[in-house]
Amino acid sequence: MLMGGSFEKEHVALVERHLSVRTGERRGRLARGHQYAEKLLLHNVWWPLFGNLDHLHPEYEVYDWNRKSQFLDFAFLPPYGRFGLECDGYQSHVKDMDREKFSYSLNRDTFLAGMGWRIIHFSFDDVQKRPEVCRMLLQMVIGPALIRNASGSSISPQEREVLRMAWCTGKGIRPKDIMIQYHVNFRTARKWLQGLVDKGMLRPVLKNKYICCYEPVEGFPEVWS
Repeated sequence: MLMGGSFEKEHVALVERHLSVRTGERRGRLARGHQYAEKLLLHNVWWPLFGNLDHLHPEYEVYDWNRKSQFLDFAFLPPYGRFGLECDGYQSHVKDMDREKFSYSLNRDTFLAGMGWRIIHFSFDDVQKRPEVCRMLLQMVIGPALIRNASGSSISPQEREVLRMAWCTGKGIRPKDIMIQYHVNFRTARKWLQGLVDKGMLRPVLKNKYICCYEPVEGFPEVWS
């Protein structure tokens, strides 16, 4: 698969920027550990949603309850949360894992969750062959945090819930869906949807020249930046 020039430029800048400020094992881990699978995760999953690599830290060091050093494939560290992204290959993460390593992996993720992290795992097979599934799941996890972060916008509490519903379903929503979920009439449901369209957070999807549903806009981080 050929990767777009804009992505290539941003990816090179990301890696070089982090290499320039790291030393020792942190620098060595980035040089050794950031390979094809990690780059493919950015290209196939992250880039189509965000259109940038802001707040991403490749091969990010974290510590477990015993202060043992571990590295996440990526840390996404915006002002509104801490997210860890992992691209797991079957061979290294499942087939070659013994019982002790399996238990440690689960305990590590639970510990990080207790420390305020949201750890998101994708299989390499899905990143390579089914990236649309990964993008849907990624927006389900990060979307609500972005919505909560939009406290300074003019979005109403009702519109916020509709937007959350749109992100969590991962597909277009219709006025009928809102009517059923929130027990409102058609006029109110359409008003909430149109309000989000006017704010640039939803867009109508046309079928035979008629609006069949509404879906979240791409590049949603820029909407609330």
